[in-house]
Amino acid sequence: MERTVGRAARASAQLLTAFGLAVVSYLFLALLVFTAGTALLVIGAGMVPETALLLHRLTGYKRRKVAAWTGEPLPEAYAQLTGTLSERVRTAVKDPGTRQDLRWYALHCVYGMLLPFLALPVWFTGLVVDGVWCGALHRRAVVLPLIERLADLDAAWSRALLMPSPEARRTAELAERVEELTVTRAGAVAAHGAELRRIERDLHDGAQARLVALSMRVGLAKRAYENNPGMTRKLLDDAQDQAEEALTELRHVVRGIHPPILTDRGLVGAVRALAAGSGLDVRVDVVGLGGEPAPADGTGPAEGAGPSGGTGPAEGTASPGATGSAAVPVGAPRAPAAVEAAAYFVVAEALTNAAKHSGADRASVRLERTADRLRLTVRDEGRGGADDSGRGGSGLLGMRRRVAALDGTVHMTSPVGGPTVIEVELPCVW
Repeated sequence: MERTVGRAARASAQLLTAFGLAVVSYLFLALLVFTAGTALLVIGAGMVPETALLLHRLTGYKRRKVAAWTGEPLPEAYAQLTGTLSERVRTAVKDPGTRQDLRWYALHCVYGMLLPFLALPVWFTGLVVDGVWCGALHRRAVVLPLIERLADLDAAWSRALLMPSPEARRTAELAERVEELTVTRAGAVAAHGAELRRIERDLHDGAQARLVALSMRVGLAKRAYENNPGMTRKLLDDAQDQAEEALTELRHVVRGIHPPILTDRGLVGAVRALAAGSGLDVRVDVVGLGGEPAPADGTGPAEGAGPSGGTGPAEGTASPGATGSAAVPVGAPRAPAAVEAAAYFVVAEALTNAAKHSGADRASVRLERTADRLRLTVRDEGRGGADDSGRGGSGLLGMRRRVAALDGTVHMTSPVGGPTVIEVELPCVW
C-alpha cells in the first residue's frame, strides 16, 4: 500500500506540474493576443519572433517533464530565427515546429486543467477503497493506480502533439546544416589564408633569401673571372651550395602544400614514413586501403623520398621502430587527393604532438576504409591531459579546420594519465 501511495503521489506531482503549466499558458494567452493584434498593425512585428521563442521555452519545459516521466527523450525541431527582422518574422510564422507548439498549447490549456481535477476524486476514493482492499483483504490496489494512468495519459498526449513532424525535422536539419556549413566555410577560408601566409613567409625567408645570395655570388664570380680564377672557383662553389639550399627550402615548401610522397606512395606509404621518422615506436594498422605491404621490420628503401630524392624530418628513411600490419590489399582504390592530404597532415600533427608533449615512447596509427568514409585513429600512451576545447594550440586548430573543410569530424579524448586518442572520420567516395 505504501508503494502504491508513493507512485500515486509521484503521478500527482506530474499532474500538478501540468496544471501549473496550463495556468501559465492561460497567462501566456494574453501575450499571444497582444502580439497578434500589434503584428496586424505592423508596429508589433518585432514581437512575433520573441513570442515564438517564449513559446519554444514553454514547450521545451514540457518536453523535459515528459521525457523525465517516460524515460524517453522528446526531441525538438525549430528553424533558426536569424537574419533581418522581416526574415525572422517570416521564419517564425512559417516554422512547422512553432505551428505544432501552438496546437499543443491550445489543447494543453484544456487537458492540462482537466486531468489534475480528475485525479482529486480518485485520491479520496482510492484512500478509502484501496485502504480496505489492500489493508484488510491484502489485495492489489485498484483505484490509486488510476492516477498513474492519468499522468501517463498527459505524457502520451503531449508526446503525440510535440513530436516533431517529418517536415519540421527536415526544416531544422536544413537550418542546422546551413549554419554548420557557414562555420566550416569560414574556418576553411581562415585556414587557406593562414596557409598562404605561411607559404609566403617560407618563400620570403627561405628560398628567396638564398636565391638573392646566389645571384650576388654569381655576379661577384663574373667580376673576378678575369683577374682572380681562384676566387671565382670559391664563389661558384658557394653559389652551388646556395642553389642546393634553395632547392631544399623549395622542397620543404612543396611538402607543406601537398607532400610528394602522397603522390608517389599513397597514404599508406606516407603514413608509414611519418611513423618511421617520428622518433616513437609507432605501429601502423591498415584495413581496406590500397598501398604497398610493409616489410616485417618496418623498413623501406625510400618511403620518405620525394620525386627529386629529397627527404624531410617527417618523411625520412624508415627505422626499425615503425611496425605495421600486412593486411593491405595491393591495388585497392585510393581516397581522393584532398582526403589523403587531410589524413596525412592529421597523422603528422598528432605524432608531432605525441613526440613533443606527451612523454610517450610508443604510439599507434590505424587507417580504415569504410563504405563511405576514411577513418583514422592516432593513439599515444603518454601522460594525457591535452586540451580538447579548440584552444589547444594552432596545430590542433589547424587539424580541426582542415578536417571540417571536408565535412569530417575530429574527436579527441585525453584524460590525465593518458592515453590520448584522436579519432577522425573523413567522407570519401571510393
